[in-house]
Amino acid sequence: MTEAVTFGEEVGGMDKNRNTQDPGRNVSAASTVVSPTASTAGSPAGSSVGSLDGRIALVAGATRGAGRALAVELGRGGAVVYVTGRTTRGRVSEVGRTTETIEETAELVTAAGGTGIAVPTDHLVVEQVRALVARIGRERGRLDILVNDLWGGEHLLAGSVFGKRSWETPLGDGLRILELGVRSHVITAALALPLLVRSAEPLLVEVTDGTAVSNRRYRENLFYDLAKNAPIRMAFGLGEELAEFGGTAVAVSPGFLRSEQMLAHFGVSEENWRDAVVTEPDFAVAESPFYLARAVAALAADPQRSARWNGRSASSAELARVYGVRDVDGSQPDGWGYFEDVRYGGKAGSADDYR
Repeated sequence: MTEAVTFGEEVGGMDKNRNTQDPGRNVSAASTVVSPTASTAGSPAGSSVGSLDGRIALVAGATRGAGRALAVELGRGGAVVYVTGRTTRGRVSEVGRTTETIEETAELVTAAGGTGIAVPTDHLVVEQVRALVARIGRERGRLDILVNDLWGGEHLLAGSVFGKRSWETPLGDGLRILELGVRSHVITAALALPLLVRSAEPLLVEVTDGTAVSNRRYRENLFYDLAKNAPIRMAFGLGEELAEFGGTAVAVSPGFLRSEQMLAHFGVSEENWRDAVVTEPDFAVAESPFYLARAVAALAADPQRSARWNGRSASSAELARVYGVRDVDGSQPDGWGYFEDVRYGGKAGSADDYR
């Protein structure tokens, strides 16, 4: 049985793929979905989010999904947020979706109360990343928060990963997965960290699919397994290095993510997403991108974050419990808990029990 799918450019997220059929197959770039906006997101219900006024953030991979929501919630806290990605109003990335752009993300950040700045960037091109970091340094003098949310490999999973042994995966596709999920993160961290450590309290957030606990299981395919475990090790290792500067590095993962691309596949919107549960019962535990985003914004405002999180990995549900954060519908879904207990552990229960 296929284990996980990610949906939404440069975003981690979980989906249980039933009967080895990829939920992302034949997703149309022209599908009509309702993208999360500043107005539909609302304010973090019952959260302990503090002010991020004056903070300078970079969300690398903010075109859609968790990356977009992370940028918006950091902006809602008052941060200046540089948002990057490969899909703009004039150019589409290999993901093939024209319905979300980084310009739109920047506008949502500003509408939420922050300052959104869109900078088209391919994070596999060293000179583009170097120019991005130089611009932030020139305009702001420092970087306080780096969110490494780079991905964009969903289009490779159906034909090259799911249901295939690693040696059956076309080598070019496997290496591309590692470029998108690992090399992009390494390039961005290597070039941005010198600016980040100018901050009094530097924060690095590595977004991936799964935590150290959930990813102790093999993620079905070597290339995918490496791509989704590497950010966890990056947070662990870079946490050691950032500690000297009073910094924090943490790996975070959403659960079963209701990204724009996932909603489009099921032919639903954020308003009627539960209609998809008939087709995919596990979707009942799904969470919006704003669940993880609200939790990360709370973490970013937490003066005790280093002691709590440095070098660790955490799910959206774990962070939500600590910070009192709830999803847009007021729930606290625990997708990884559901899969651990019910899907893998054989415990009696339903997805709704984990909301």
